Amino acid sequence: MKFFSNYKIIFYSINISLIILYLFPGSIFGCIFLNDCSIQPQIIPDFAEISSNHLYAFFIVSIFGYLTFLKDKQIKYLIIYLTLLAILLEICHLFIPQRSFQWPDLFGNLLGVFVVIFFKNLINEYGFFEK
Repeated sequence: MKFFSNYKIIFYSINISLIILYLFPGSIFGCIFLNDCSIQPQIIPDFAEISSNHLYAFFIVSIFGYLTFLKDKQIKYLIIYLTLLAILLEICHLFIPQRSFQWPDLFGNLLGVFVVIFFKNLINEYGFFEK
């Protein structure tokens, strides 16, 4: 667990990568894998009204955040940061060419953050990983 807290650069790098992917006009993965920047590759089909790509992206960032910041005060700031990041990055899509604000994407962002928070609270409450 202390590995990530000693190497915060991993969390920061993942964070910057996410922000670049979000703010790029079009799809970087579409450019690379499909030779078409206007198409967003889909990992798996979306769940009802929730974007699976966005859920996975914020789930991964949230996990690395929780592994990086271990103190209670840091966790509170992390939750606020990740929630605001999820909302603000999606709102930025209103202004970026070839991108559009979509409610399923916003729900996917927030669910990715909240699922990690939920499991972290479960682990803390019931002590699954205590010696």
